[in-house]
Amino acid sequence: MFGRFTNSQVDVRIEPQVEAEPVPRITHIASQEMPADPMLHLKVELHSHLIDRFNLAVLETATRDQILNDIRPIVRDFVRTAAVAINARELDQLTLDTADEMLGLGPIEPLLKDDSIADILINTHRRVFIERRGVLEETGIRFRDEAHLLRVVNKIVAAVGRRVDESMPMVDARLADGSRVNVAVRPISIDGPLVSIRKFSRRPYSLERLVEFNSIRPPMIELLRIAVQAKKSILVSGGTGSGKTTLLNALSNYISPRERLITIEDAAELQLQQPHVGRLETRPPNVEGKGEVRQRELVKNALRMRPDRIIVGEVRGEEAFDMLQAMNTGHEGSMTTIHANTPRDALGRMEQMVGMAGTAMTQESIRGQIASAIDIIVQTQRLSDGGRRVVSISELTGMEGHVVQLQEIYHFIRRDVATDGTIIGEFRATGVRPRFAQEAATLGLHFAKDAFNPQVVL
Repeated sequence: MFGRFTNSQVDVRIEPQVEAEPVPRITHIASQEMPADPMLHLKVELHSHLIDRFNLAVLETATRDQILNDIRPIVRDFVRTAAVAINARELDQLTLDTADEMLGLGPIEPLLKDDSIADILINTHRRVFIERRGVLEETGIRFRDEAHLLRVVNKIVAAVGRRVDESMPMVDARLADGSRVNVAVRPISIDGPLVSIRKFSRRPYSLERLVEFNSIRPPMIELLRIAVQAKKSILVSGGTGSGKTTLLNALSNYISPRERLITIEDAAELQLQQPHVGRLETRPPNVEGKGEVRQRELVKNALRMRPDRIIVGEVRGEEAFDMLQAMNTGHEGSMTTIHANTPRDALGRMEQMVGMAGTAMTQESIRGQIASAIDIIVQTQRLSDGGRRVVSISELTGMEGHVVQLQEIYHFIRRDVATDGTIIGEFRATGVRPRFAQEAATLGLHFAKDAFNPQVVL
């Protein structure tokens, strides 16, 4: 019988049914449009069919061959009853994929393989949502029960040496492909586990590719390329899901392959393309509350690793002070991201974070450190139509009195909203030429003649 343990082996056969279960009708996982993988809907329905028939706990000890032997006839009957037209080779591939997914992350494995999906949002075992091209859609995917979902969650967090339980009900983790995972379980998640998976493209985005999505325009790319190559320190600011990390990855493409980069993250997700990259990741405390490694300690350690640039995935607290110190002491061209709605808000948040370090610095001296360390602030925003835009690029020009001075170089202007909800707007220059243009020219980096003409729609 399936799920019966013996002293000699684990029997993983399907429990015999007195009456054959009806095969469910094939339904779409979402009403919007077909995903990139044409077999995705079939896999989703097949998973739902298998969930109710397998002893899921035994899967953790079953071999791939055992699973294949038991699911092969079920998959064949399922496809025949559902009247899906596939050939023998496709049927074999579907069986192999299903076995791999049952050994992997179960029902959500097909979603992880669909490159058109950006986010997977699991609201307890009953409901799974996805985000595709900025639009949220509910899927037909489900887990058998809360225990099934928790088994998948524990598989994710254990792979990166972390844990999630009542004593530590929140955790950040990552998948093998670099996708970022956040998990919240009871008691803080009242109705059951909540899982958020932020996927990253297997083909890293370049700034040129972002032009195709109307997220940025070529003259803005040229400005950022020259800023990176001239070793200007850049702060990418924006809200959740606005594309900060995507932009940071794209900016790193312009860093010379001869430079040594050290990246520091809570959950490693940056996909830098340079050959000389050292990756550091924080570590939470163990069961005894010991062994924690915070971002601030990693930034300090990175300074001893002979980096040319330090890239922090996101500054959230006291490590902002050490990041500014690094930028001011020979590590120009470093980059990081921050959660803020405007460039001015980003400066205010940075100031607060430096204050968290507990240093005896006045507000004026903190602002002076920020003004001398950061050269460019790139503001990203997720608009109401789901599109992501670089809505502002500003340059820090120093201090005037007690205030850090900003001058905006490019911005996005909203004009209207189309009948389908699409934001209509245009990118324009403000007419301000960046102060570092002359310094860049000495390095052989030149801007186009009309790059900063405010009369030209970019």
